[in-house]
Amino acid sequence: METSDARSAVLVAADELFYTRGVQAVGMDELRTAAGISLKRMYSLFPSKSDIVAAVLAGRTAVWNERILMEASKHDSPRDKVLSIFDFLDAWFREDNFRGCAFINSFGELGATMPAVADAAHRHKREFVEYVTDLAVEAGCPQDLGLQIALLAEGAQTTAAISESPESAVAAKRAATVLLDAASR
Repeated sequence: METSDARSAVLVAADELFYTRGVQAVGMDELRTAAGISLKRMYSLFPSKSDIVAAVLAGRTAVWNERILMEASKHDSPRDKVLSIFDFLDAWFREDNFRGCAFINSFGELGATMPAVADAAHRHKREFVEYVTDLAVEAGCPQDLGLQIALLAEGAQTTAAISESPESAVAAKRAATVLLDAASR
């Protein structure tokens, strides 16, 4: 197996196992079996479990950004692009494999003991707030509205995962609409 294929196999297996069961619950032997490579090969590709987790989270950021931007591309105005975040969330929450935000889950599990996880979670959340803030400002709203709307999205993710209620995206979108309308007056 080529290096890029082996690396991809590890990351696909790790993403699925970590997201479904948690990072600590998955041993390296189980991971290498799921990836279909030897333990020695896996450690040559990723010197530590922390390296694998960081790479998985980087992949999650790429997918998140791609899906957010794909939903936003359906709209012209910055205001509608902001609200499209909640349309993306609604669709994601209804997927059979939805288990909440991988960054929140990983940070809660390992943020205090695995700096790579904390760094990845901090970067991902900061970039999301910056994205929402840029759109809010483009929509003629005050800068602090970006954080407020991002918090609605974060709360919707947590609520959807814990209560298994995908409707939280719709409720958060209604709240974001109220905030945008109030800020636009």
